[in-house]
Amino acid sequence: MNELITVNYDSEQPTVLGRDLHEALGIKTAYKDWFPRMCEYGFEEGKDFNPLKNERVQMEGSRAVSRIVTDHQITIPMAKELCMIQRTEVGRKYRQYFLAVEAKWNDPDAVIARGYELSQKKLAETMQLLTEKEAEISEMKPKVRYCDIILSCKELLSVTQIAKDYGKSAIWLNEFLCKHKIQYKQGKNWFLYQRYADKGYA
Repeated sequence: MNELITVNYDSEQPTVLGRDLHEALGIKTAYKDWFPRMCEYGFEEGKDFNPLKNERVQMEGSRAVSRIVTDHQITIPMAKELCMIQRTEVGRKYRQYFLAVEAKWNDPDAVIARGYELSQKKLAETMQLLTEKEAEISEMKPKVRYCDIILSCKELLSVTQIAKDYGKSAIWLNEFLCKHKIQYKQGKNWFLYQRYADKGYA
């Protein structure tokens, strides 16, 4: 099937640009006037078409000027009806083309292929999420193990109690252990370096 007009297949259903169809049908009325008039036939925004802004290069005299213009993504059923409304040979030609596009889109093999592609995409997203979660779990394992060791100790003493046995303060003891690379401070808490975390010191 030769492509008469660019069809977008990235949405839930195929669409074409309103300005592309307007140009293809050879409509003499300006697009900004033609499209609202066509909508009077009962087409609904969000169902039959969606507005969008596009950058278009237009010739003004001898120079090309880039402008942002209002356009519309219109469904194939709407495009077919617009072709019928024109009542021209070109309109009939494009209507036949859109009928072929619909038939190809609704072919059972095409429906199955789209479903398979969608499931593969969702599977890839799930696998990516699982990989990220596994990385988070791996990062947390040492911290969890450290907490388990601390919580399983039945003879916990506060830093103040330990320091008092040596005639020192808790501040002095913490700074002493930090200076000798036994513990480090994170926020307001002190943590043993990994090489000491499983020695039963804490």
